[in-house]
Amino acid sequence: MFAAVQRQGRVDLEAVERALRASAMGAAAKALETLLENVGVGRRKEPVVCSCKTVMKSIGVRAKRIQTLLDWIRFERSAYVCPRCGKTRYPGDEELDVVDTCRSPGLRRQASRLGAKETFQEVSTDLAELADIHLCRKDAERVAEGEGRQIETWMAQQRQALRWQEPPPPETPKTIETLYIELDGTGVPMVPGELEGRKGKQPDGTAKTREAKVGCVFTQTLLDEEGKPRRDPASTSMVGAIEEAAGFAWRLYGEAVRRGLFYAKRVVVLGDGAEWVKNIAQTHFGMAQFIIDYYHASEHIGSLCLALFDRDLKRVDDYRARWTDYLWDGNVEVLVDEATAMLPKDPNAKKDARTQIGYFQKNKAHMQYAEYRKKHLFIGSGVVEAACKHLVGSRLKQSGMEWTVQGANDIIALRSVVLSNRMEEYWEQRAAA
Repeated sequence: MFAAVQRQGRVDLEAVERALRASAMGAAAKALETLLENVGVGRRKEPVVCSCKTVMKSIGVRAKRIQTLLDWIRFERSAYVCPRCGKTRYPGDEELDVVDTCRSPGLRRQASRLGAKETFQEVSTDLAELADIHLCRKDAERVAEGEGRQIETWMAQQRQALRWQEPPPPETPKTIETLYIELDGTGVPMVPGELEGRKGKQPDGTAKTREAKVGCVFTQTLLDEEGKPRRDPASTSMVGAIEEAAGFAWRLYGEAVRRGLFYAKRVVVLGDGAEWVKNIAQTHFGMAQFIIDYYHASEHIGSLCLALFDRDLKRVDDYRARWTDYLWDGNVEVLVDEATAMLPKDPNAKKDARTQIGYFQKNKAHMQYAEYRKKHLFIGSGVVEAACKHLVGSRLKQSGMEWTVQGANDIIALRSVVLSNRMEEYWEQRAAA
């Protein structure tokens, strides 16, 4: 081998490294095969029972090839068939966590972690280059999305338990200073089949995206030098999915309970003024202070000025500055009164301006920004806006991408646990199951 890796009298060190790695991995794979020789075979103390409650019959030993972090290995295990429904079980596959897959847990873990961060083609390339593991693009997609689906099942089971968790007694100490819950939505590009019959923002009224709802939970304990709230380091966790608001509400509620909803001295919900956002805040977090994002409200002032003053740009700029100051100080009623006085008497005129005034009238109770600042609370939902970009946008909205709802939700679930630093927890609980 040494002679084969010499070039013009010099040793090609990289070639030596690769050759030795391949040799070592091959030997390790053989050792793994030997280690697994007695797993999943032989007589069992307890009968193997089918899901239909029927005792299954042994039909001998069957071989299976498994791709591992080391190399492909051959694994033999006992097979059982149900005389009633015909279902087959391999207890050895269940023991090694390779049911309905030919990839080991270690390989799936690495491929899914990469798949949470980069395109499936990049996963295939990186595994081959960095670990000499050969997984085609489509298999990388199947592995990453498959693990994302398993993660979603794991999180759903946790949510179900948290949903019915009783609050602690009132005298229980509150250990979290302030718990923030933020929520928003962002579009995900879809394959045409997922968009049939859906209205959208395209010129012809059709849609190119489906909305992924995103939520984040974080804590705040300290203030910075200027007395402004400072988010606790590494305290942010994220959830998300393409689903109806009712389902997402329970998803976000479960995450808030997991993060200590019942143990917070203060709970704040931050979001824009969308109806689904307010409904979730009111129905699931009635104990919380709901704040409409200040910067989102400021955009409505710009829209109001344009609707009232048309092309009179000087008045647009003057009143935008004036009413933004009112908003900052929490004087929303004054803003509404001044804008209403400028409306024409005809109720059918300036409908866009009337709509914007209605927005401020309806939401003024959640726009008391001077009061919120005195309480040292965040007034902007920048954390969830960043989460929309980080959790969804950077992975699912790259050029040319189109997703199915299932595939997008699988990757969102996968990214949620990675970005919330829960990946290790998931694999530990899976291994212990």
